Amino acid sequence: MEKFRLFSYFKNSEDSITRKGPCSKVARVQFPDNVEYGDIIRGLPIKDSSCDNLYCSHVLEHLSYEDFNTALENAHNYLKPGGTFSIVMPDLNRLITSYIANLDSGMADAAVIFNRNTGMATERTKSTSFKGLVKSYMGNSAHLWLWDYPSTIKALEAAGFDQIRKCEFNDSKNEAFREVETESRFQNAVCLEVIKRTA
Repeated sequence: MEKFRLFSYFKNSEDSITRKGPCSKVARVQFPDNVEYGDIIRGLPIKDSSCDNLYCSHVLEHLSYEDFNTALENAHNYLKPGGTFSIVMPDLNRLITSYIANLDSGMADAAVIFNRNTGMATERTKSTSFKGLVKSYMGNSAHLWLWDYPSTIKALEAAGFDQIRKCEFNDSKNEAFREVETESRFQNAVCLEVIKRTA
């Protein structure tokens, strides 16, 4: 799903929501029926202060630094006061720590492993076919910017969030998040749950 900059969001549980639009056909992860997909940069088809919960798993690292901050600002705007935003994305600190440990152990291909794990390096020659060029342009599968806990928390605070907690798989009090979480996505990841202030 992250290849297409999809951003899932939950509306009120009593709302009847169906998957619709071209994004629903390309999502690699299937979520419950009360989840819709949209582009958090261009804007979601919802009103400001109308959303109870927003969930973003392994999407934000596919955005540029500028777009990441736009996404956080938009998320803050869409949430109702007291609404919750859950973020899961690769942890730059863990990737670097793993690289250094591999290097210190004498692993000759530590740099290769690091580059693969970051998702930022290009391992194969880019395709010059029409299909390859379209996929490269539209896919957005590469990681554009990686974050750690301190930088993510600082960006969230700048976007207006103040109740920020580190979270783990399946530890949310919010059942909506537990329904869509996948344990493997929480490994070596920055995992945060934030709440929009009520006043």
